[in-house]
Parts: sequence; structure tokens; C-alpha cells
Amino acid sequence: MRTLVLLIAFSLATFGQRHKLDEVDAEKPEGKLLQQVMQESDDAKKTALLEQFAGEYPKAEQTAWVLEQLQAHYVKANQPDQIIAAGDKLLAVDSDDPEAALQALKASEAKKDVALIRKYSDVTYKNARKMTATPQPKEADQVDSWKSQVDYAKQVAQYADYALFRAGIEARDPKVTIDMAEALAQRSPDSEYNAKLRDAMFLAYRQSGANDKAVALAEKTLATDQTNEDMLLVVADNYLQQKKEPEKVHAYSAKIVEIMATKPKPETTSDADWAARKNLVTGLAHFMSGKLYSAENKQAQADQELRKALPLIESNPALKPETLFLLGLANYKMASGGNAERAQDSANFFRSCAAMKSPFQATAAANLKRITTEYHGIK
Repeated sequence: MRTLVLLIAFSLATFGQRHKLDEVDAEKPEGKLLQQVMQESDDAKKTALLEQFAGEYPKAEQTAWVLEQLQAHYVKANQPDQIIAAGDKLLAVDSDDPEAALQALKASEAKKDVALIRKYSDVTYKNARKMTATPQPKEADQVDSWKSQVDYAKQVAQYADYALFRAGIEARDPKVTIDMAEALAQRSPDSEYNAKLRDAMFLAYRQSGANDKAVALAEKTLATDQTNEDMLLVVADNYLQQKKEPEKVHAYSAKIVEIMATKPKPETTSDADWAARKNLVTGLAHFMSGKLYSAENKQAQADQELRKALPLIESNPALKPETLFLLGLANYKMASGGNAERAQDSANFFRSCAAMKSPFQATAAANLKRITTEYHGIK
């Protein structure tokens, strides 16, 4: 990525001079002014003369050349607003100009204006792609130049994709991330930057409440890449709630446990925060698998998974009561036939559940009473 950025940054003249200046008629006012421009060696004075020409002769044949020179002066002076203004005027004269669009795009990035980045990224990409499609010249002495132009145009189109990627990945507003990511995917479905923006796009969908899109993106990703524990969690939970794809719920849950067991701590995360996240994510994975086993009436597997989940979700007020309730239910069913140890475990789990305010509290208390009636010696 850095190589591409540097290549674009230091190859401003690779397209060559697009707009040529024919003979200057010094007998005409505009010709005299152009002569002054070409004779002036001071950059500031030359810029002023170019601005004067563009203002006085907006429809002259030489205006495109003047605007090209003017934009280059603004680039050298690092004046983004003027770069964009000159680019707009030049694109109005020559809508296919790739360099004018590229410089406007880079100026928009300097301003961190996401709306302008989106606008000029599209124009830059379109114009660069047009240049890549130009046919090879028949004249042999022009082929090498044509190849260089086409190669550079391909790089410019790639940079236009990169601009959307960077704007999306750096955005603090999830709507901006989504806008940039969706625009990139639609315009350049084969771009390398789609995959690099995928995780940020998934998170942005989640943050903005677009859960259906988050699930769809995660499902598509997991078909070939099962390394993102958050995507695995979201899809497994969705399948669990929708009561579908039970095999994938168990498989994804197991994959999450595997990932979190070996995943290194991010440098920006504290030891305490990382331990808490590992516990929660791993606990959720065991819980989902255990809850599904319970629904499948596979009580031994449910008991095994839920016992692993319990200490990891200890601080979660929503999950702990349900985990205790399901453990109580699994052990009660396994106590059938007179297994006193399972009956005692069931009573213990239901008692703990009944002591917590939750939707399971009343049923847990009733179940505890039933167990103490059915089994003697329950403590």
C-alpha cells in the first residue's frame, strides 16, 4: 500500500502534458497575456497571470492548457481548495482528464472531506479506466509511450479505490464506512481493498443497527474465511435464534473457542480488558452450543458445554440465569432413573437461578421445589 501511495505521489507528470499550446498570436490580447505567462520566471507572478487568463478568457482555445498549468502551480503550493477549483474548471473543459481528477481527489483527501473524496474518486476511476481502454497506436514509435500511459492509468484507478478504502477505514462514523465500502464493492468488485475493508464494514453494520446486512456479509465471508470471531458469533447466534443450520452453530462455536485460545492480545488492549474479552467470547461460544444441545435433547453435551460457559459469563446478568436454568434442566433430565448426584446438581443450579431476578426465576423456584419433593436428601 505504501509503495502505491508513493508511486502516485511522485508521478504527477507521468500522464504527460494533456493539453498542448499551439502558436501564440501576440497580436491578440490573450496572446500577449500568454507570452507574459511563458516569459515569467517567478512562480507567484506566473500563477497570478494564469489566474488572470482563466478569468478573462474562460472559453479560449488555450484555457485548458492554462488551467492545467494553474492546477500544477496550486499542487506545488499545497493549496487544496484552489487545486479542486482549477480541477473542476478543467474537467468542465475536458471531462475525461484523468490528472485533473486525480489532483482534485488528493486535495480532497488533504481536506479530509469524505463527500469530495467519494466524488473525485469516482471521476478519477472513470477517467483512468477510459485511458486504459485506449487502443494501441499503429505507429511503432508511439507504442512505448502508450504502454506507459496505460500502466500509469491502471495505477491511478487503483489509487482511486485506495482512496475510498482509506476514507472508510479511517471514518469514525459507521455510515461513512458503509457508504465508502458499498461504493467500492459496487464499482470495483475485484479490488483488493474490498477484503481489507470487510471487517470495518461488518462492524459499521453492527454499530448502525443493520444486522441483516451484517449477517449477510459475515455469511459470505465465513464461506472462505473463518478467522473473525465476531462474525462467527453473529452468524451462530442468528442461526440459533432462527432455529436453522444447527451443525454450523456447533461448528462455529467450536471454531470460536479454538480461535480465542490462541489469538494474541492486541497491542492497544490492556491485559485485563483482553482477559475479559476472551472470557466473554469463549463463554458465549460454549453457551450457544450448550443451549442448542439442550434444545436437541442432548443433555450430556449440553451439560458439558454449559459448565464450561458458566465461569466465563459470570459477570453477564443476562446470560448467567439462563445458563444456570439450562444446567438445572439438563441435570434434572439426566437424574432420571435415580441418579442422586445429578439431582443434587440440578437443585443447586435451579437454586442459584431462583436467587437471581430474571425471566427464569419463578420457573427455577418451582423446579427446585419439585426436585426436593421427588428426591429425598436434596440439600
